[in-house]
Amino acid sequence: MRTLLCLLLLTANTLPAQQPAAPERKLESILLMPEPKAMRGAYSITMPNSQQTVFTCYRESISALNGVEAYSPENFNKLGLSVESFAARAKAAADKRLLQLKPELIKGEDGKIAYAVYRGDSPLYATLLVAPSLPKIFAELFGQEIWAVTPDRHSLYIFPAKADLMHEFAADLAERYATDAFAASCEIFSLKAGVDPRVIASFAGEE
Repeated sequence: MRTLLCLLLLTANTLPAQQPAAPERKLESILLMPEPKAMRGAYSITMPNSQQTVFTCYRESISALNGVEAYSPENFNKLGLSVESFAARAKAAADKRLLQLKPELIKGEDGKIAYAVYRGDSPLYATLLVAPSLPKIFAELFGQEIWAVTPDRHSLYIFPAKADLMHEFAADLAERYATDAFAASCEIFSLKAGVDPRVIASFAGEE
């Protein structure tokens, strides 16, 4: 009996300690999602010069298709916020998410960094477009003004403010926008620190 007890104690001491389960991530309830103007609703806003894109109040939902859903009147009224207040909070929330991510830096044929991209399975990447810190992050790399495009919810591309470079990628971006079931925006946004995103052009034809 003593031998059996010793073996049991020895086995218990050599087993790895069970780690506590990691807490589940809290779902984001304040999101400003870019989407085609045809999706415009009561809880949508536009950015300066935008003709084809609206930014709509969204939230994450485990039961929603693609993991996010636009607010219904009933659920939005429960927040006790105006659309403008919601948008301000969404920008701050986007900044927090942005600072936890690292972009993929893509080099051109000359070996220099041509552009950057945030992308993945999450449907929240497009919402990073309104993060106030975005132009500051890339100021040293691309200058005080950057151009951003988000053809679908799963990607955000950052370019230096160069029309010729954007022309090179326009066809591919247009295809992504046209073929993705969760298209975001076909417009090119100019981003500068302290200024709201401003549309300067479209990489696709008028809808």
